[in-house]
Amino acid sequence: MGLSGAQGSGKSTLAARLQRLLELRGFACVALSLDDFYLTHEQRSTLARRVHPLLQTRGVPGTHDVALALEVIEALQRSGEVALPSFDKARDDRRPPGEWRRAHGPMQIVLFEGWCLGAPPQSAHHLAQPINTLEREEDADGAWRRGVNVSLAGEYQDLFAKLDELVFIAAPGFEIVQRWRLEQESELRRLAAEQGGDGARMMDDAALVRFVSHFERLTRHMLDCMPARADIVVRLDSARAMTLVPATLDETREQ
Repeated sequence: MGLSGAQGSGKSTLAARLQRLLELRGFACVALSLDDFYLTHEQRSTLARRVHPLLQTRGVPGTHDVALALEVIEALQRSGEVALPSFDKARDDRRPPGEWRRAHGPMQIVLFEGWCLGAPPQSAHHLAQPINTLEREEDADGAWRRGVNVSLAGEYQDLFAKLDELVFIAAPGFEIVQRWRLEQESELRRLAAEQGGDGARMMDDAALVRFVSHFERLTRHMLDCMPARADIVVRLDSARAMTLVPATLDETREQ
C-alpha cells in the first residue's frame, strides 16, 4: 500500500501508526520510506556534474535508487532477512549497510510512503514555463525539469505499478506545504539536539525555502491530478486535521 502526499503532510507518522495497528492484529507488516532510497551524496554529485547541478539536491524523480527500491520490495515477499536502506538527512547521505534495519519476510503488508508516489509525468506544454524563482534562475532552459519528468515517466512508473492500493493525503494547497516543512525541520533540529547530534547541519529556514522550491512543480501537479487517480483520498486542513475520509474503498471508487 502506498501513502502519497506533500512534504510535511504526515505520511511517516501515518505509516508508523498503521504498521503498529496491523501488527497488533497479527499481520506481518513493515513500513518503508521512499526517502531512504535516495542516491548517495556521491552519486548525486556525479549527476550534478554530468546532467544538471540541481540534481545534487535530493528529492525529485531522478535522485532515488529505484532499482534498489524494487529489489527490496520484491525481497520482502520472500522468506528470509531483508536489509532496509536508511538515509541520514542531516549528513545528506545514505547510512552504511551496518546501520540498516532488518526485516524478516515474507511480509503480508508493505506500507510504502513517499511524496511523489503515483504521480504521472507532465506534458511538454506544462513544462514550458518556469513556476518559481528556482526554475527561472537555475533552470532557465528547462533541462532540469524535463529530465525529472523523463525519470518520472520511466522507472518510477515501474515502481508505482507495484502498489496494490494508493492513499493520497491531500494538502489544502501548496502554500501551506512550505509552512509544514518548516515545522518538520524545526522538529528534526530539536531531536538532533536532544540526541547529541549536530543540529547545525540541518537546514535553516532560508535553505529550506529553496529546498521546497525543488518540489513545487510536482506537488502542484499532484494536488490537481491525484485525487482522481488514488484509491483513497484523505483531505487535510491547514492544521493537518482530516476534513474528508471516505468510509470505504468502494465508496472512494464510486466517487
